[in-house]
Amino acid sequence: MRKKTRVFVSFDFDNDKKLKDFIIGQSRLADSPFSIEDHSLKEAAPERNWKDKARAAIRRSDIVLVMVGPKTHKAHGVLAEVGMARDEGKPIVQVIGYRNGDYTAVPNAGRLYRWDWANLKKILG
Repeated sequence: MRKKTRVFVSFDFDNDKKLKDFIIGQSRLADSPFSIEDHSLKEAAPERNWKDKARAAIRRSDIVLVMVGPKTHKAHGVLAEVGMARDEGKPIVQVIGYRNGDYTAVPNAGRLYRWDWANLKKILG
């Protein structure tokens, strides 16, 4: 059996928490080639050491997945996590989290993909 790709999910906590929940659900499908450990904060007020915890989780991951919503490109936490991933040499990809709307890619966070099962299996497999 092939080892699953370990994915760190970066998302706009204030606006797009449900996207993280959806991608975790997809990671649990029988044919999913990736796994996600939920390292996100449980509340909106960040812990003092959240950056240390995020960096450690990014180091343990194989790839960083940015879930893109309307305001993600301005979310400070996402921008910090993307910087950490770049510092750690981790590949980064982005998926558009919603069907409708106009979305701006997060700077320096890799290619922007549509969110569908075929794309997820291709980029996270």
